[in-house]
Amino acid sequence: MRNKGIGFHVDNTNEYAGALQNPTRGPHYKSYRNGSSNAGQYSANLIVDWEHLAGIKGFVTRMTTIGRYGTTANRMFGDWLAHSSEIYGGGGNVVVHLVSLYGEESLFGGRFLISGGRMSQMSDFASSPIFCSFQNNSFCGRPKAAADSTYYGSYPAATWAFHMKGRPRKDLYIQTAVYFAENGIYMNYQHRTGFKFNGANIVGYEIPVEAQWEPHFGSHHDLPGHYKVGFVYDDVRRPDNYYNTKGQAYYVYGGVQRMRNSSWQTYFMFDQKLMNYPHRSKSAGLTFLGGFIYNSPHTAVRDFEVYGALISQGLIPGRPEDMFGVAFSYVSIAPGTRDTTLAMVAAGKYAGMPNHATGVQTNAEVLEVDYSINVMRGVTFRPDFQYYMNPNGQVGLRNSAMLGFKSYVSFF
Repeated sequence: MRNKGIGFHVDNTNEYAGALQNPTRGPHYKSYRNGSSNAGQYSANLIVDWEHLAGIKGFVTRMTTIGRYGTTANRMFGDWLAHSSEIYGGGGNVVVHLVSLYGEESLFGGRFLISGGRMSQMSDFASSPIFCSFQNNSFCGRPKAAADSTYYGSYPAATWAFHMKGRPRKDLYIQTAVYFAENGIYMNYQHRTGFKFNGANIVGYEIPVEAQWEPHFGSHHDLPGHYKVGFVYDDVRRPDNYYNTKGQAYYVYGGVQRMRNSSWQTYFMFDQKLMNYPHRSKSAGLTFLGGFIYNSPHTAVRDFEVYGALISQGLIPGRPEDMFGVAFSYVSIAPGTRDTTLAMVAAGKYAGMPNHATGVQTNAEVLEVDYSINVMRGVTFRPDFQYYMNPNGQVGLRNSAMLGFKSYVSFF
């Protein structure tokens, strides 16, 4: 089929995690429990090259569908900020959920791309193919603060979009797009199957702009890097995370919640190969990645995140595809969100706190260590350890260690 211009790929990702200790006990934590859970996804990807198939030069269409199952274990001990199984959520609990469907035109020898259709914003912006060398949602997919807004389409959610990407130089690209923000893109009552194409839920737009520099360092120019900066503006009307229209704490005093007419995000991300392992495959070596995301503090749950990770591939002789990784992320809770929880606790109002909080939210950290074992072509098994510090951003919750694994099988 590929020789005829049709590419079809089916795979499965499965993620398991279990807590190694009991959760926090107390009158406000009655729903917390010890336990483990499994979550997974099967996906199908269809790429049609219409130049091969019908002679339409440079034009391809891409379609992705998924089905998801299971749940995530971190909520059992009170964390709602970073799933221990990133693959959980957004699939609609249906057999087939449409993720994306769009057409792409390549011009000037591939140096300028134009695409449009149902697209996931976070698959094109603030993204990296190596983020999912890990399992925790603070990192995998993309650093969680980058997808803090529920209006940003993050896999497996998509919105109508128009996207442009150009390469003025071989080592530089610049891209921008317009994504039409929709209500409820992660909710079953709006986008259960992903096949809802009308514009009834459109409430505004988002315009991201991103530039990435791709140098090759080293005496042999064999240490590739990727350095990107980005900015996102949206005109979606959304509530302030603290104030009502009278300048009081909304969740404490009630009234009418103050509304913000726009919001924004900016970020810097990079990955850089630091060294190659001698007498190994070209892909073997040590890579460092890191970044910083900052969100509008008036509308965000997380106002900023700092992260860093090391990935070592092919360190063990005879195991060229195996990878060892360690990652750490620090998330700051936005001042308005923090002060809301502080005011509610001071007033004794624990019921109805935002973001499923059961106490004051300040900051949260996640440490993750894993090792990816290449079992055979298209099959990997990745034992995984995660350690949550201040789960859900709450100092009052007990730190939690989790042990699990991530498996991946590419069928064809």
